[in-house]
Amino acid sequence: MFFVEKNWDSTLVYSGKQLNNAPNNELREYSLYFRGVSFKNKKLFKEAEKELNKISSDFEFYYKVRIKLGEIAVEQKQYNKALQYFQGILKETDKAVYDLKKSVILHNIGLCYLHLTKFDKAEEYLFRSADLQKAEKDTLLLIGSYMDIATLYYEQYKDQLAIPYFEKAYNLSKNVKSFELKQNSTMNMAVIEENRKNFAAALAYRKEYETWKDSLNDQNKVWAIADLEKKFAVKEKQKEVNILEAENKLKAAERNGFIISSVLLLLLLGGGIYLYKQKNKTSKIILEQKNELDILNAAKDKMFSIVSHDLRSSVNALKRSNTKLLENLESKNFAALDALLHQNSAITNETYNLLENLLNWALVQTKQVYFHQESLHLHSIVEQVQYNYTALAANKNISLENSVSIDEYVYADLDSLKIIIRNLIDNAIKFTNPNGFISIYSRHSDNENCCLVIEDSGIGMNALIRNSILNPAAIVSKKDKDEFVGTALGLQLCKSLIIKNEGQLEIESEENKGTKMIIILPQAK
Repeated sequence: MFFVEKNWDSTLVYSGKQLNNAPNNELREYSLYFRGVSFKNKKLFKEAEKELNKISSDFEFYYKVRIKLGEIAVEQKQYNKALQYFQGILKETDKAVYDLKKSVILHNIGLCYLHLTKFDKAEEYLFRSADLQKAEKDTLLLIGSYMDIATLYYEQYKDQLAIPYFEKAYNLSKNVKSFELKQNSTMNMAVIEENRKNFAAALAYRKEYETWKDSLNDQNKVWAIADLEKKFAVKEKQKEVNILEAENKLKAAERNGFIISSVLLLLLLGGGIYLYKQKNKTSKIILEQKNELDILNAAKDKMFSIVSHDLRSSVNALKRSNTKLLENLESKNFAALDALLHQNSAITNETYNLLENLLNWALVQTKQVYFHQESLHLHSIVEQVQYNYTALAANKNISLENSVSIDEYVYADLDSLKIIIRNLIDNAIKFTNPNGFISIYSRHSDNENCCLVIEDSGIGMNALIRNSILNPAAIVSKKDKDEFVGTALGLQLCKSLIIKNEGQLEIESEENKGTKMIIILPQAK
């Protein structure tokens, strides 16, 4: 049941218990298979490979084992090893195996050859796979094949051959429900039009890309929140059970104490004193916990009050702007319409960023975020995040430069590091005037740490604001000339994630002289 529901942690627990008590070899091999697949989906590839290699070739679904081993080899960039698995499995596709698709195996072989830069072989297998998928009318797999064929030609600088396949993938993606495929095919078209210098078409594709990206994020967030609520309900019910068990134990202790005290009068006084001291001690612990809870609840209430105020301000601004839109539409004042549409877009983006930061903050606070520290190439990570803000910076004519050393590696969690950099770049663009600059670079602080600096020429901040941001207990909000500025929830999230990565945040800034946000992270060893 847990395996079907893709609850990999529970699958590992129960398959491990079953493995220890397996009455026969067949049940043991099923348990090993479930564990191998679970480890693979948790991206623990060495453990997955270890479990799968224990399965004998007599296993009923041994072809699935070899497919998983091939996929693990691809994830580990061991493409020659993966080819051995997939080419061996290709012979099995001629047998009557109901869920083994020849087109998928051909596609995987083509991808391996593509990564090995054996382009002729890659072309042969990718086209064979695409032909089968067309015959089977498998649109989802065909879209992926077209994008991989296009990538094959792009790798060889054969743009004229690549572009038609990107276009085929894009047109097919309109007829499927996969937001991820729509998002990827649209981004490919945006890059093509940018390379052609057709920036108007590129911008249209990027807007469509953001639409699919938002749809995918909204779907993922709904699932994440539902899962969070489910786990919270289970924890609350377990707390109630624990409390009832504690109450029953206390009642039993009191009853036994009464019986014993009636028999041994001399122990009554000693027992009474002991219970009195224990009660006082327990009362003090409960009181301290209550005070801590009250402080946390007050902080939570304040934060949600600030966030709700921010949301209300954004929605009111959008409401007023829409009213002006209708008025200018009637008067055909196109210049004003253009300005209002840009304003609406900015308000929408700010509100979306606030909601995304709020969800991430909640996941961090409830320890629901998957966190895995590893060696990361800092320049590449910054370049990936910077690319998504190029258009936004260009709208304000802001220079956005990545000068991080290509030799820098940090030890951190990939997803949380991207969230940190994204929030700080977004803030830098927001508070930098048109024609300004934002520079991202690295510098050494000592032999064990690396400093990532995001410097801007923006409005800066005074010492009071700096101290408020860096205060661990602070929830920042302020008004400037009666205009609401914000919660700085993104900065609170950044601080939490930096601390979780065993790092530190520092700020160097003066009013009207720009800001340096300095992220200190452990160097990868």
